[in-house]
Amino acid sequence: MLFLLSKGYRVVAHDRRGHGRSEQVADGHDIDHYAADAFAVTEALDLRNAVHIGHSTGGGEVARYVAKVGEPANRVVKAVLVAAIPPLMLKADDNPEGTPMEVFEGFRTALASNRAQFFRDVPSGPFYGFNREGASVHEGVIQNWWRQGMMGSAKAHYDGIKAFSETDQTDDLKAITVPTLVLHGEDDQVVPIAASALKAVKLLPNGSLKTYPGFSHGMLTVNADVLNADLLEFVTS
Repeated sequence: MLFLLSKGYRVVAHDRRGHGRSEQVADGHDIDHYAADAFAVTEALDLRNAVHIGHSTGGGEVARYVAKVGEPANRVVKAVLVAAIPPLMLKADDNPEGTPMEVFEGFRTALASNRAQFFRDVPSGPFYGFNREGASVHEGVIQNWWRQGMMGSAKAHYDGIKAFSETDQTDDLKAITVPTLVLHGEDDQVVPIAASALKAVKLLPNGSLKTYPGFSHGMLTVNADVLNADLLEFVTS
């Protein structure tokens, strides 16, 4: 955000409902509500000619928002999906590259039984690739991930697992006509590239794909110098 701000852009971010400093409401923890909330922000600020950038579940939010609301309202000029969940994370007969349901059930069990430990294990392990041999581990990044997670609602996080794993966004991708850049790390242990980016770019009418050998799910943080340059090139092109 600071990088794009330094290049003269207005940069706006919102905390998803139940996350960060947003209200910890009891319901609405699904992709439809995430997108509706994003639209409420864009309407309140009257944002136009916007480039929407979404990471992971945020990529699902961006895809639903742009397809259902943002493009019809003529508020979006481009979109970026970074290590994003669309079209579908869950393994199925027609999505064999996806992640088995047992994995997501394990997430729910770990979150419900000891959320604090779960939110420590994820960033110190697969999220940033810190579990890879020879990885440069950033303790501050791990602690900040934990801090951000523990600020949110356990209910929102629990329900959100269903939202990011079981929502089929094939139709959303097909409906997006603005230029859309798909960025994904080839060593993403959280959102497998074969089930997401490689399929997403084929569904997008105006999509392009860039992958990064060895980069993790959290590449926006640990490889910010590379990602920032690519984001700027796309935004200004």
